[in-house]
Amino acid sequence: MLHFGTDGVRGVAIDELTPELARDLARATSRVLQPVAVVIGRDTRESGPALEKAIIDGCAAEGVPVYLLGVAPTPAVAFASERNGWVGIAITASHNSWSDNGIKVFASGGVKLDDAEQIEIERVWHALTAETAPVALGTVHDASHIVAEYATHRFNVIGGSLAGLSVVLDCAHGAMSSVAAEVFHVAGASVEVINASPNGRNINEQCGATSPQALAQHVIASRADLGIAFDGDGDRVGVVTNKGHIVYPDRLMMLFALDVLSRNPGADIIYDVKCSRLLHQVLEQAGGKPQMWKTGHSLIKARMKATGALLAGEMSGHFFFSERWFGFDDGIYAAARLLEILAAAPEGIQAKFDELPKLVSTPELKAEVAEGEQHAFIARFVEQARFEGARISLIDGVRADWPYGWGLVRASNTTPVLVLRFEANDEAALSRIQAAFRMQLLALKPDLNLPF
Repeated sequence: MLHFGTDGVRGVAIDELTPELARDLARATSRVLQPVAVVIGRDTRESGPALEKAIIDGCAAEGVPVYLLGVAPTPAVAFASERNGWVGIAITASHNSWSDNGIKVFASGGVKLDDAEQIEIERVWHALTAETAPVALGTVHDASHIVAEYATHRFNVIGGSLAGLSVVLDCAHGAMSSVAAEVFHVAGASVEVINASPNGRNINEQCGATSPQALAQHVIASRADLGIAFDGDGDRVGVVTNKGHIVYPDRLMMLFALDVLSRNPGADIIYDVKCSRLLHQVLEQAGGKPQMWKTGHSLIKARMKATGALLAGEMSGHFFFSERWFGFDDGIYAAARLLEILAAAPEGIQAKFDELPKLVSTPELKAEVAEGEQHAFIARFVEQARFEGARISLIDGVRADWPYGWGLVRASNTTPVLVLRFEANDEAALSRIQAAFRMQLLALKPDLNLPF
């Protein structure tokens, strides 16, 4: 039996995440949240229509009207929920492969469920397995026009024209494939789109925000000013420069934060544990109040709500704006905010990125473990690991900070892997930090296949 995680419910489609399970989850959601209506959108996975039908059946069985977006980015579901006061359900496994699928639930107003709501839905959901589903009573409505309204709404968020900018968009064969290009084209940019031909199985396949290398090569070949990559459901963004350099999300956060703080001095800014220590320094120097927090966009959103933060970001490419926006993560909106900043930069795009401080660092690294083992491993690692001379943070996993750099290991919220990242003043320091982590990790699990 699947359970709510930090990003909804996720598993192998049809085998683990069965239509029956999806139907009962929809029934439980309807009973607990008592929505006036439910809006449903899905990404391009081949299992999406079957799960959509099951969710329709579940909502209708509880007498709840259903509005269908069809294929739509997850932010479009949040948009429809926020605009109309509906509960939103997005059928997606985000950056995972085509064989997985998932269900994300938004409370009325486009906000993620709080812990109490998730616990109650899960309780009712599991109890429903012994009940026979009643005859469907709810109605079903085509709401695909809202996806176009969602895109149109983003035309107006870009301050000024993007005329003269050439942009390559990588849509990951996902939900952004039929949406993203028009937003930037209308704003005046010259747009080329790649990986926008979904077939149900090619979503995120060596493309998109999780695999930006192909985009980087394409940007160089086409002599574009910038490359922007989305993930399968369109709520995260990746960026490459005209020279093909991948810009890590924590460096994008520097640009976003400096822009927000220029209008809101002293604002709270949240970033996750995988981000560069330089981000903290940049925020402090700009008069912001930086705060490191747990990875997971539902956790980040909850922290934003608790602190009143105007901006938050994760190394995964999720960005959350409460300044000039609704607070939910949206790849198109984040890309629009970035292009707005870059278009206004007199020094040029590459020079703007070059201004940002940088240390020697790795991307996110992953070590596979057995299904469900990652959290137990981290619990033991917290108890046993010792890093001499380091300041230890246990916010999410174990982050060890030395004067010359830091390392992190944490459990993935969605897949059976350990997530690691390292940053240091130079290559020698990076090697020392990695060696310290390698020794501690292998002492606990000698057969762990480490990617460094």
